Amino acid sequence: MREPYFEADGVELYLGDCREVLPALGVKADLVLADPPYAETRLVWDRWPDGWLATVAAVSSSLWCFGSMRMFLQRGEEFAAAGWKLSQDVIWEKPAGTSMVADRFKRVHEFALHWYQGQWRDIHHEAQRVKRSGPNTGVRHGKANRGEHFGAIRGRTYEDNGTRLMRSIIPVTHMHGRAIHPTEKPIGILDPLIRYACPPGGLVVDPFAGSASTLAAARLSGRRAIGVEADERYAEKAALRLSQAPLDLFGEETSHA
Repeated sequence: MREPYFEADGVELYLGDCREVLPALGVKADLVLADPPYAETRLVWDRWPDGWLATVAAVSSSLWCFGSMRMFLQRGEEFAAAGWKLSQDVIWEKPAGTSMVADRFKRVHEFALHWYQGQWRDIHHEAQRVKRSGPNTGVRHGKANRGEHFGAIRGRTYEDNGTRLMRSIIPVTHMHGRAIHPTEKPIGILDPLIRYACPPGGLVVDPFAGSASTLAAARLSGRRAIGVEADERYAEKAALRLSQAPLDLFGEETSHA
């Protein structure tokens, strides 16, 4: 029986390789939220962990995965072989980015793709809404029509409740000089992904916990969380972060435009 490296307030952090730790735990989660090494640099830790997609497929039927277009195109067959089907993609828009070369566009975005197994109707998904930015349209009575792309659309009555569907491009300020891990994600981009795919009180698993941002975001949103981190240097820092009283998004600036 593995002992957690950290445990408190519905959050557990384990030290080790997710491909070994998760099968030993035998957990079933509502959602896996992963930010794996993309294997796109020469950094020692940036190595694709073969087999991790099959490992998390045994843990949950729902997966949000961060990555680059290059990574998803190269690894598409691996996702399919592990039983994952693509649901949708979201783009994290960064206020500033980096460019490794001078002959391409400056990259200020990152992808998060949602994958699932089984039947879509069995997968928890709750569309996220934000306050409207335009005029209230009141009550409208729509007529039945046939959409060009998705087939027939039934007529219905629509009443504006002051909200709109969250857009698939989500601008969120990055961590600047506050990051614990070199690829740390701000809670502002993790929060809507968790709320979309995991019900309140449900369980989120992060197989590459890093700075524990996913665990912190899950806790702040009223979900439970289990994280696995292979590098003890970051596990120690993550445990320290989680042991502190949770702040409102840990003081991060968030913009859901």
